[in-house]
This record gives sequence, C-alpha cells and structure tokens, in this order.
Amino acid sequence: MSGGKLEAGVARDLEPAVEGQASERRTDRVVFGIAVLLALAFVVWGAVATDSLVSVSTAMLISTMHNGGWAFVLAAPGCVVFSLGLAFSRYGEITLGKEGEQPEFRTVSWVAMMFSAGMGLTLLFYGVSEPLAHFTDPPPGTPAGGSAAERMQTAMSTTLFHWTLYPWAIFAVVGLAIAYSCFRRGRRQTISAVFTPLVGEKNANGAFGRVIDILALLATLFGTASSLGRGALQISSGVKEVGWAGSVGTLTLAAVTAGLAIPCVAYAASGVQRGFQRLSNMNMVLATSLAVFVFVEGPTVLTLNLLPTSVSSFVGDLPQLAARTESTAGKGVAEWLSSWTVFYWAWWISWTPFVGMFIARISRGRTIRQFVGGVILVPSVVSLIWFAAFGGTAISLERSGAGISEVSTVENQLFAVLREYPLVGATMLMALILMATFFVSGADAASRVMGTLSQRGALEPSRNVVVVWGLLLGALAMVMLLIGGGGAEAIDGLKTLAVLVAVPFTLVMIGMCAAVLRDLRGDPLTLLGDRRTKAVEAAVTAGDDQYGGEFAIRIRPSDASTPHGGNDLEAPARLPGSRGPCPAPVADRKRTAGRDGKDRGA
Repeated sequence: MSGGKLEAGVARDLEPAVEGQASERRTDRVVFGIAVLLALAFVVWGAVATDSLVSVSTAMLISTMHNGGWAFVLAAPGCVVFSLGLAFSRYGEITLGKEGEQPEFRTVSWVAMMFSAGMGLTLLFYGVSEPLAHFTDPPPGTPAGGSAAERMQTAMSTTLFHWTLYPWAIFAVVGLAIAYSCFRRGRRQTISAVFTPLVGEKNANGAFGRVIDILALLATLFGTASSLGRGALQISSGVKEVGWAGSVGTLTLAAVTAGLAIPCVAYAASGVQRGFQRLSNMNMVLATSLAVFVFVEGPTVLTLNLLPTSVSSFVGDLPQLAARTESTAGKGVAEWLSSWTVFYWAWWISWTPFVGMFIARISRGRTIRQFVGGVILVPSVVSLIWFAAFGGTAISLERSGAGISEVSTVENQLFAVLREYPLVGATMLMALILMATFFVSGADAASRVMGTLSQRGALEPSRNVVVVWGLLLGALAMVMLLIGGGGAEAIDGLKTLAVLVAVPFTLVMIGMCAAVLRDLRGDPLTLLGDRRTKAVEAAVTAGDDQYGGEFAIRIRPSDASTPHGGNDLEAPARLPGSRGPCPAPVADRKRTAGRDGKDRGA
C-alpha cells in the first residue's frame, strides 16, 4: 500500500470510531444507585456517630499509611516517568481525536479550566500555610536548628515536591488514558472503558467496569466534598475578618455553603463551553491580580530570588525527597510521611477520577506531547510562582516577627498575610470572591464528571443529573460541617475516606497504563509508521542486494493510471560503508541508462 493510501487509511480507521460515540444520555441505574446509597450511608453514619466515623477512618488510614505507604511512594514517580516517556516517544505526535483535529479550547482557557477544576481552591488554602508549616517545623531528617535561609529552602523544596511535578503527572496519566480511549478510539468517556484492550468490551461495560466507575464516583464525591468543606471554612473565616460576621458558627457555615450552591447549579446547567470556561477565565484574572499585588507590596526581591533558589533546592533534594520512607529517614518520619508526603500521594490519586476525567474532557484535539507538556509543565510553573509569592511573603513576615504561624487556624493565615499590607479591605474581598468562584467551579466540574460517570460516559451529561450531583455535593459538605459542630473533624473524616478509596485506585491506575500502552501499539498512526519503516528497509535491502549499495529510491503513484506527468521523484542513496562514489544525479543516470540500454535505477 502506498504512503498516501496509508495516511488516508488512518483517517478512515479513526473517523467511524470517533464520530460513532453514543450521544444518548441514559443513566446507569446500577452505578448511580449504588454510589448514592453508599454516600448516604456514610452521611448517616457521620450524623449519628461522628466520633465513630472519624476514629474508624483514622485507624484505617494509619494502617494504610504504615503498610501501603511504599506503594504510593513508588506510584507517584512512576506516573512522572510514564507520562514524560510517552510525550518524548514516537507516540507523542498522536492526536487525542481524529487525525488533524484542532483543539476544542484555546490554550489560555484550557490552562485556566485545569486549575479551576484541579487545585484552585486548595492552592488558596495551602499557598501560605504549607511553606510556613515546613519553615517553622522542618521535616524530620532536615536541620531543624539551621539558619532561616536553610529552613526556607527546605520549606520551598518540600512544598514544590508536593504540589508541582508529581501531582500533575498523576492527573496526566488518568486524563491521557481517558482522552485517548474516548476521542481516539471512540469509546465511552469512563474510566472503565479504558480497560477494553485488556479485559474486552463485555467486561469493561459489565460488572467489572461498574465497580471501577462506582469507586471513581465515591472518590470524586468524598474528595470534592472535603475540599469544598475546607473552602467553606476558609470563606467563613474571611467573612469574619472583613467584619461581615462577629463569629463563625454552624449557621454561618450553612449559609455560606447554601449560598454558593445556587451559582454552582446555575453554571452546571450552562455547559462547559459557556459557563465553566468564562468562570475559569475570571478565576485566572482574579488569582493573577492577587498574586501580583502580594508580589509588588511584599518582599519583591526575596520572591524573585526564591524562584531559581526553590527550583535548585527542589532538583537537588529530589532524590532524597522521592526515596524518603519510614525505614530510611530516621525517628519521627513515619508520622510525618503519613501527614504529608504519602498522604498527599494518596490524596492526589483519589482526585484522579475527577481531575483526570475533566482534563480529558477539555483536551480533545491536542497531541499526546501537547497534553503532557500542558498538564505537567505549565501548572507546575504557575504553582512555583504562586508558592514563591505567598509562601515567601508569609515566611518573610514570620521572620520579621509578625506571628503569622500563631494564628489560631490555618484558614486564617492567608488573611493574616493580607492584613499586613495596604488596601486590606479590597484584597480580602478579592480573596473571598476568588475562593467563592473556585468553590463554584470546582463543584461544577466535579458535578459534570459524576454526571458523565452516571450516564455511561456521555460527553455532555444531562443538566438534571449534573444539577442533582451539584446539590448532593453541597449538601454533603454542609451536613458534615454541621454535624462536626462547625469544625474540621467531620471534613477530615471525608478526606480520609477519599484517601482510602485511593488504595484500590492505585491498582486501577497501573491497569490504565498497561491498557493505554496496548492501545498505542495498535494505533493506526503507529502502524503507519511501522509500515513506512518496513517499506524503506525492504527497498534499501533490495537495492543493496542488486546494486551493491549504489541505488536510488523512486517514489511514484502506485496506480499506473494516475496521471503524474511522467516525472518520478527519486532520491540517490548509498548505504554507509558501501564502495564507490555516490550515484550520479537522477537525470544524468537516466540519460546514461538510455545510452546503455539499461535502467540502473531501482
């Protein structure tokens, strides 16, 4: 088969699959029903016996961290190697969609939506608190009594380790597998459908696949609800800081959560291309404005110095950070890892069904190389700038005696930093608006993902189902806050449940890597490349056998009836190490062949 026909075959092989995706929105009653019942059971458990929920989930978490922490430590760098390896391999040029298809969203909007769905609300929460926590209480195995500069470098490198390359590589693995399976192979947009090349379509759509999708629904529900609950606590603290409320109680929390549920439902009903894209772009404008203000008014030179210093410290400390386990890092490291690194890896894995599926949904038309570069490198750079600005400012204030770390709760620490600079009212209001919009966009994206999982992978789930999941998310977060007395205990219980779901989901991610590799080996573009290589090898071998390495490869239409003006495209070639000079130009060779009565071209 000729090269042109092969390339046309790639489009024909992919087009029926991609265009043949089911557009119907049929709710899978088994997946939807079991997920809702299990969620309600945990809510009732938390309402009736909050202490029991927290104690049981905490005990399970401790056991998981102790006995299975090594698996998370291996899984995180494995995702980095796998995703970057695909990007720089021959598969990097494969499009997540039909051949030649253009990206559905502009790059700026694409990055903005990734942040709004992935880490927007949590970055606001931890942007100040985590670097400050590692500065005041350095990790085990690091010089706790070292100079302030040394502790600052340790704090920044540890924070970047938790928030940049590794988590986004974890998201990229799941997002890439789903995007390829859905947009390239034309399967349902579910995690279970990715396993089709391993277990067959029947099992992927049957009981095996439904178990995976139910796990994904529960992980999304618990993980997002815990994040929204934390966000509600931070927003309520901000309401108190700006003087809108004298104290933060359960009624304030309920009012904040209920008030944010209304715009969440409205945006959920407006679709990805209109509502969520606009909201995400607004989030990026507000976040950039707040970061620029802190950068300009805060220790500007220190922040600029932190950028290269933090990267250098992160790269230098990476081997030690990545290999740190409770058996090798000394006293107290087991408890620290359970609270920080290993807990983070498990938490990010529990978020992969939600973030991975949403990133896949907005990445149609990009190549694998573009996808991996955009999902890993761009957010990592933005996170570096964010933590350098907010974390560096908080540490600078702490060193000057402002006492930021002495604030009663971590929810207040961002507002404590803003209180040290001019325009306090305006910046706190901006921070509150940004928290609210990140709250709404995160809940909207999670509701959309759960709607997709509930409706057999519909690219655009019905608005009613999305709205129902949005209301359930808000209700779950509000109920857990209320039964926890306005504190974080019940929310921590939800977060722990989400992390426990990550235990089986680690195995799911390994299976997804194996499935996508098998798919990529059989991709039409991969097969086309293999055929091209074999064709060239066969031509070179034949030329060497017949002409001793001195020959020309002729390219012409395979159909003799195709008009081509009588001019064949030829390239003189000589194998490395062959004897004699390089063949004469093609025109000279043809004239010589005419005189000698021989055709010396091959």
